Amino acid sequence: MLSRSDITLVTGATGFVGAAVARNLTRNGARLRLLVRKGSNRRNLQGLDAELVEGDLAAPESLPAAVSGCRYLFHVAADYRLWVPDAAAMRQVNIDGTLALLKAAAAAGVERSVYTSSVAALGLTPDGSPADEATPVVPSHLIGAYKRSKYDAEQAVRALAQVQDIVIVNPSTPVGPGDVKPTPTGQMVLDAARGKMPAFVDTGLNIVHVDDVAEGHLLAMQRGRTGEAYILGGDNLMLGEFFAMIATQAKRRPPALRLPIAPLVPLAWLMERIAAITGKTPLMTTEILKMAHKKMFFHSAKAMHELGYAPRPAEQAIAGALAYFAAEGLIG
Repeated sequence: MLSRSDITLVTGATGFVGAAVARNLTRNGARLRLLVRKGSNRRNLQGLDAELVEGDLAAPESLPAAVSGCRYLFHVAADYRLWVPDAAAMRQVNIDGTLALLKAAAAAGVERSVYTSSVAALGLTPDGSPADEATPVVPSHLIGAYKRSKYDAEQAVRALAQVQDIVIVNPSTPVGPGDVKPTPTGQMVLDAARGKMPAFVDTGLNIVHVDDVAEGHLLAMQRGRTGEAYILGGDNLMLGEFFAMIATQAKRRPPALRLPIAPLVPLAWLMERIAAITGKTPLMTTEILKMAHKKMFFHSAKAMHELGYAPRPAEQAIAGALAYFAAEGLIG
């Protein structure tokens, strides 16, 4: 389906998931064009055979040139932060920028687009059992500016999919090689591997290898149904289990102190007040603590059945991340 005669545009390729998507598409014969912001860190693009075009989701006038002549679009880019001093800037990128890009793609004659949403945009079950694409969303699930922006963006994309060919994917929590920044989850892996995670607030999350997420994007483009959403997840783990896996592979002691949530709320509130003055991201926020009350458990049965998606175990995702961090000299 992919061919060197057709141009495939990927946004967000300087980031963790976007770079994995771009590498996977290259391995499968795609001719890539990458939308990059001026001055962005392009370390993740090293070795990629791709045309670079500068543009910004916050500058919609820059987007028509990026999609011109493209057959396919993988829109992976997003403003992903767990704390923002002003949610408007995040919404401008995640919602307005997404719609501007997809409309520009339709005007340019792009044949099919894959939009990267998130499990953050999905509902959760009352009892903490794994949710799926049809689990109802209630306001209490949308904690924080990022979750709200991704939910609203996905609803807008679903409306667009009534008139243009768009498939939606919802990755869970990716782990693996290439986490340059690193992401918040990657930082947890790194801290646990260094033995710098003495305590934790236990919660539930779904861990998936970043390369499986990348393969899921390709499968969605090849086999996904227009307007449908597909969870790209892996193993459901309590955070304590996740840290134990990391510790085992890194030959460290796992963190043993499990902290209760309630006493941490005043400290998180104070950190937010300080962050509002300094502009530096707080180590903990009240919204993060609220999210910790809920198990972010999901299953990928729909993607497995319809797309042929086959995620590997979480242990392999951790191994890939640790090998990458070790190669980068980040683990002693």
